Amino acid sequence: MRDTRESRLLLVLLIAIAFALITVDIRGGEGSPVDGARRAAAAAFGPVENGVAAAVDPVGNAIGAVRDSGTRHNRIAQLEQQNAALRTKLGSDDQNRNRVRELDKLLKNSAAGQYGIKAAEVIAIGAAQGFSWTVTIDAGANDGIERDMTVINGDGLVGRVTTVGPSTATVLLANDPDFTVGTRMEKTDELGFATGQGTQPLSVQFLNGKAKVEKGDRLVTFGSSKNKPFVPGVPVGEVVRVDPSGGGLTRTVYVRPYVGFTRLDIVGIVVQAPREDPRDMVLPKATAKPAKPKPTPTVTVTISPNGDIVDTEGNVVGNIHESPDPSGSPDPSTSPNAAPSAHNAVDEQR
Repeated sequence: MRDTRESRLLLVLLIAIAFALITVDIRGGEGSPVDGARRAAAAAFGPVENGVAAAVDPVGNAIGAVRDSGTRHNRIAQLEQQNAALRTKLGSDDQNRNRVRELDKLLKNSAAGQYGIKAAEVIAIGAAQGFSWTVTIDAGANDGIERDMTVINGDGLVGRVTTVGPSTATVLLANDPDFTVGTRMEKTDELGFATGQGTQPLSVQFLNGKAKVEKGDRLVTFGSSKNKPFVPGVPVGEVVRVDPSGGGLTRTVYVRPYVGFTRLDIVGIVVQAPREDPRDMVLPKATAKPAKPKPTPTVTVTISPNGDIVDTEGNVVGNIHESPDPSGSPDPSTSPNAAPSAHNAVDEQR
């Protein structure tokens, strides 16, 4: 067909008709006026399509066989990966025993503090959420988890819930620089505020600049209004360094947290606060400090020319010429097996 003006007009007309039919078909939906024409075309061209399909079936089957072979190979590789994943999930006996110990400590702490908890597992760390110290747990709103709930484990304070999804939640860890919690010192009840410092010990500022604080002192959470975000009595850590107040209104000490934030696994979200402040009940029993050994006194004596035995304070405590004491003990100077006394040595020299 030559490229003439008439042929171009015919092509434009056919395109316009095609668009019109498409528009009518779309607007007509199931009752489209071109549905009859579609069925007629299917009846007319159906045998042709079947013939073409029959002609290319051997080639198609060969291609399908190759494709299926790759699929079977991929399926085997997928099953092998799933098998390896299941083995990893089951873990070694040591890992299982460690998780049992973690859960046991968590339950003991929750019982000591009368905390109602929901146990969860850490499934991800918060590297994708910026530079904050956060973790993701496999419990969320469907499990009764809410924002600003306290998170603990078998060692002490882990953090608080910041974001809640249907089946997961994000926990801000206590060592995050944006994390602050009110603390109370064991026995003395001195109050302060602990702030996270990443991998460094927590920085705690006591309200009393003259508070008596020593290395080894232990701290727990003071608690918040209506127990959110923190319930009272959760172990926080142990003092490792004390800075002088320098005349300031507050005093800064450094506390090593009980929780190892880089090896979290099983945690508990406190869904029910205790009826009463557990005080120091959740803290582990303090290790008794060994008693300082008493120094053994050293006594130095001298012998004067007249035979008197004189101690370091100038007191005469005896004489080498004295006879045996009333108890019947022989005089060492007259014992046949004793070494010669100073007096005998002088006589021998004469």
